Amino acid sequence: MQATVRSYDEGTRSGSVFTDDGTVLGFGADALDGSGLRLLRRGQQVRIRYGEAGHVAALTLATFPLRDPVSG
Repeated sequence: MQATVRSYDEGTRSGSVFTDDGTVLGFGADALDGSGLRLLRRGQQVRIRYGEAGHVAALTLATFPLRDPVSG
């Protein structure tokens, strides 16, 4: 699923995104692990994957592939 960065805190590596339907979803630093990203900017298009509990489990730039949930 694609989304747009709403906010990002460099210190905690957490933030939030808007989905295409306007839903705001938060994410933690664990969503960025393995992505290679060090910084996100407001308005950037990203690709997200939901985890089992409905949270954002993985996040990367829209033009990058998401990491494999099994191998990380």
